[in-house]
Amino acid sequence: MSSGYDVVGIGNAIVDIIAPADDEFLAQHDISKGVMTLIDAERAAHLCGALPMAQEAAGGSAANTMAGLASLGAIGLFVGKVKADRLGESFASGLRELGVRYTTPMADGGPPTACCIIAVTPDGQRSMSTYLGASRELTPADISDADIAAAEVLYIEGYLWDMPDAKAAINKAIAAAKANRRKVAFTLSDPFCVGRWRAEFLALLKDIDILFANEEEAKALFETEDFDAVLQKTRIWPGIAALTRSEKGCVIAQGVEVHVLDAAPVERVVDSTGAGDQFAAGFLYGITHGKGLAQAGRLGGLAAGEVISHYGARPETSLRTLAADAGLV
Repeated sequence: MSSGYDVVGIGNAIVDIIAPADDEFLAQHDISKGVMTLIDAERAAHLCGALPMAQEAAGGSAANTMAGLASLGAIGLFVGKVKADRLGESFASGLRELGVRYTTPMADGGPPTACCIIAVTPDGQRSMSTYLGASRELTPADISDADIAAAEVLYIEGYLWDMPDAKAAINKAIAAAKANRRKVAFTLSDPFCVGRWRAEFLALLKDIDILFANEEEAKALFETEDFDAVLQKTRIWPGIAALTRSEKGCVIAQGVEVHVLDAAPVERVVDSTGAGDQFAAGFLYGITHGKGLAQAGRLGGLAAGEVISHYGARPETSLRTLAADAGLV
C-alpha cells in the first residue's frame, strides 16, 4: 500500500440497540419489516422501553464496514459525528479498540449521539428504527483533504445523503479523492434511501468507482423488477458493481467481466444485521490488497457469512483468521 490508509469511511456514527422480536411486535409498534425508518427522539425512547433483552453496541453502516476491515487487518479511518456524551464516548472508544482511527471532533451541544433500535425477527430479518441525532451534524469542516488523499479508497454511506451538510461533506471528500486519483466506493444503503435520492444517485455514478447494492436497492436505482436488467445497466457503466443477493450469493461485474458467486455456507442465519456492511469490508479489503474481483467477492461473502451467524453487525471471530483458513489471504 502506497498511502497511509487502505480505506477512509464516511458515515453515520450510531449506537445500535439490538433485540429479538416477532412479527406481532413489529405490527403492534408500526415498524416496517426489513428496512430502515428514520424516527425522532421521542419514538426512539418509546421503542427502547418496549424492546426486551436489548443489547447495546457501537454501530452505523460505514463504521461497521471499517470494523470488518480492521478484523481483516486493514488500516482505516472513520469519519462520523457523535456528541460528547456517554454513547458518543462509547462509540469512539469502541472503534479505537478495534484499531480503527477516529478523530472527528465531538459536538459539545445539540442533539445526543445517534442510536438505531434493531428488532430482529426469527427469520433473521432486521427492522431498523433510527434516530440520527448528532450524526446529522457532520459538515464539510469535518473532512480533511489530507486524510482522503492518504487513502486508497474513499467509502461513503448512502444514508448520509439525507442531510444537506453531510451531502456537502461527501462532495468535498469526493473532490479530494478525485484530485488525488483515489477510488470512490458508495453503498446505496436502503431501497427507501434510493427512492428519496434516485436521480442524484444516478448522477453520482460518474464519480463512483465501486458501487455496493443489494438486489432490491439496485432494482430501485434502475427502476426495474428484473435483476438481469440491473446487471445489463451496470455492465455499460465503467465502474465495479458489487451486487449482493442474500442466499443467492453475489454478482460482481465490471464491463465484460462478470462473476456469479455462491453465498458462503452458514449453519444458521441468526441476524442479517450488517451483512451488507461486512460484505463491503471483505470486498474492499480484497480490492486494496491486490485481489481480483472474484477473490474480493469471496472475501465479502465470507465476512457477511460470519456476521449473520450471530446477533450484531460486527465480526465476533477474526475475519483475518477465517480468510486465511479459507485460503483467501
